[in-house]
Amino acid sequence: EVQLVESGGGLVQSGGSLKLSCAASGFTFEDYAIAWFRQAPGGEREGVGCIRPLDDVSFYPERVKGRFTLSSDSAKNTVYLQMNSLNFGDTGVYYCAAEGVPSHCLVNDMDYWGRGTPVTVSR
Repeated sequence: EVQLVESGGGLVQSGGSLKLSCAASGFTFEDYAIAWFRQAPGGEREGVGCIRPLDDVSFYPERVKGRFTLSSDSAKNTVYLQMNSLNFGDTGVYYCAAEGVPSHCLVNDMDYWGRGTPVTVSR
């Protein structure tokens, strides 16, 4: 059974940091790209980064570039999202998702999804 389990969300003050984890199981980790998305209340799901664990190649949209960093640990089948300099606009439920490579990490193309972990950034 394929599972993606997010953890690490919580409440943080503006300017603070959080590190999210996405633990994967049920598929060959290196054959997939792992992406993170977020969804604010009433908003659409948007991407915040994507990584290919096979070679740790990652990319980020402009909205988080320089603040968010992805890393992977193939021994643990886990991807981490380090989020720094958080602001109120980063509030939302954060989801990780997986798509078999090659992947463009687009929200509508992902094969598997986790249930999400909430992040709240106070003003």
